Amino acid sequence: MNVFYEEDGSFKVGTILVDNNTSLQVEAVHGKRSKVKANAVLLRFTAGDLTRFMDEAQAVAASIDPDFLWEVAPPEEFDFLALGREYFGHEPSPQEGAGLLHRLHGSPMHFYKKGKGRYRAAPTESLKAALASAERKRQQALIQAAHVESLSRFELPEAMRPLLGDLLYAPDKNTLEYKALETASLQTGLTMVRLLDRCGAIPSSRQYHVDRFLREHFPHGTGFGDIVPPDIVDDLPLADVEAFSIDDVTTTEIDDALSVVPLASGGWRVGIHIAAPALGIAPDSPIDHAAARRLSTVYMPGDKITMLPDSVIDRFTLLEGAARPAVSLYVILDPDLTPAGYETRVERVPIAANLRHDELDARLTDEALASGTLDFRFGRELELLHRFARRMEVARGKAETTPERQDYNFYVEDDRVRIVERRRGSPVDKLVAEMMIFANAEWGKQLVEYGVPGIYRVQGGGKVRMSLVASPHEGLGVSQYAWSSSPLRRYVDLVNQRQIIAAAQNAPAPYDEHSDMLAVVMRDFEVAYDAYAEFQRIMERYWCLRWLLQENISRTVGVVIRESLVRIERMPLLARVPSLPDCAPGARVEIDVSDVDLLGLDADFRFAGRLPL
Repeated sequence: MNVFYEEDGSFKVGTILVDNNTSLQVEAVHGKRSKVKANAVLLRFTAGDLTRFMDEAQAVAASIDPDFLWEVAPPEEFDFLALGREYFGHEPSPQEGAGLLHRLHGSPMHFYKKGKGRYRAAPTESLKAALASAERKRQQALIQAAHVESLSRFELPEAMRPLLGDLLYAPDKNTLEYKALETASLQTGLTMVRLLDRCGAIPSSRQYHVDRFLREHFPHGTGFGDIVPPDIVDDLPLADVEAFSIDDVTTTEIDDALSVVPLASGGWRVGIHIAAPALGIAPDSPIDHAAARRLSTVYMPGDKITMLPDSVIDRFTLLEGAARPAVSLYVILDPDLTPAGYETRVERVPIAANLRHDELDARLTDEALASGTLDFRFGRELELLHRFARRMEVARGKAETTPERQDYNFYVEDDRVRIVERRRGSPVDKLVAEMMIFANAEWGKQLVEYGVPGIYRVQGGGKVRMSLVASPHEGLGVSQYAWSSSPLRRYVDLVNQRQIIAAAQNAPAPYDEHSDMLAVVMRDFEVAYDAYAEFQRIMERYWCLRWLLQENISRTVGVVIRESLVRIERMPLLARVPSLPDCAPGARVEIDVSDVDLLGLDADFRFAGRLPL
């Protein structure tokens, strides 16, 4: 005697070896023996060849149209043999019964399983919905298969083109487009990004990285809309100075300028003049809201996304030949350069010149300062400011404590990049940095003295953070430090400038101690500033790799940082060199470069040899 039974959701056949009434010991076609519960048995029959039996049952199942079977099935719950008698017109043979069970079990849209051998026909509306869903899935499967075929030929399906942003940066893994891309990626052995690149979907490797950043931080675009720039405040007193700024040649947001006026006493009055957009950008105005959303200018080699519209920057930038609104910090210096007094003024400052690093670096050198040969416009003023800067550096306890390092300027033109080294700590850098540190520390002190809240940059235990409490910045060696010198480029500086102007004019501060606005600005700024800095590092790495390709560099020189980490000379590029032997930090080595990957921002770096120090 043989049995046809259900086990683990599938149908099986076997020969009874022992019948224990409630359970059976059954031998399967291939000799495997198992225990089967009696209530799992659906048919008992005497046919001999079990393999043939199953083939015949499958043939019967294949011949049954589930739609017709559904039509003849009763609306109430039924037993499969009862339906079989109706369908076949006679008592079903074991093969017919088993075939019918296969068809009922394999048509879950048409029939709902209710128990052992018992089913119920699906309601009409439910069946229509299920069939429509199945047809949709079938059509989607066909489309997905066509997409896979196209992608595997490195051809981008037109239907996927509008979805490229989502597929590249925020894919929905449930979509057929993603599933097609995933399947084609496995078939071609390429990552999804590389596959899309092979399909021509990423025409610009640079734009690929930029768009990733813009999608997250500028989802509505980088435009400002119809913002009307404020008028320049022209009823301020005119400062009696000839101020000059010092910036890179590409700088358009000129925030700061300096001036030196000799005094009859033999001393000097040094002015630190900061552009004053706070005089024209009112809190909660449309321009203020735009700046508060961005919080900072975003920098990248060859481009930037400004915090303020160009029309606003043009109104307030400290442009040569104009007298622009500024917040000025004046310090009176005795003949020995000892500060003897301070004053903050809100005024218009005549800008006599916009000096640029590329010219000053060659003129304001250590040698020129030592020999006194600063025979160019503002040379004497720069020499005095440099001496004052050195004095302030000593007063902070930071003189000559920072090892010499290199800065790098990137210039991109016509899709070609130049990477120019600048020695950090040059006389020009030291002068400007010390003047800004001096102003930010002094204005932070004035906010405390006037009882006006501000946002401070503090450092303790090696950790730098923003704070609403005036605390020391150990790295700079100052008692308090309130970013205030870049109000065209940083929202924190713009907010602090409003507070400084209020203190200087003895007016109510826009943000008092009960306002939570400063805490909101501080929190949002820290998040945005870190994200923007990371993006700038990514794009600098990108252009370093582009430079290697551009100049056909296959071998270069690096300096060992630690273990397998090497800094490539002449650029801010860190490279992992797995083949690097044991080398002391600072050792110079030759590195072979190949397989530069502009999408993955990496390359194959291999050790080629040691170089003498």
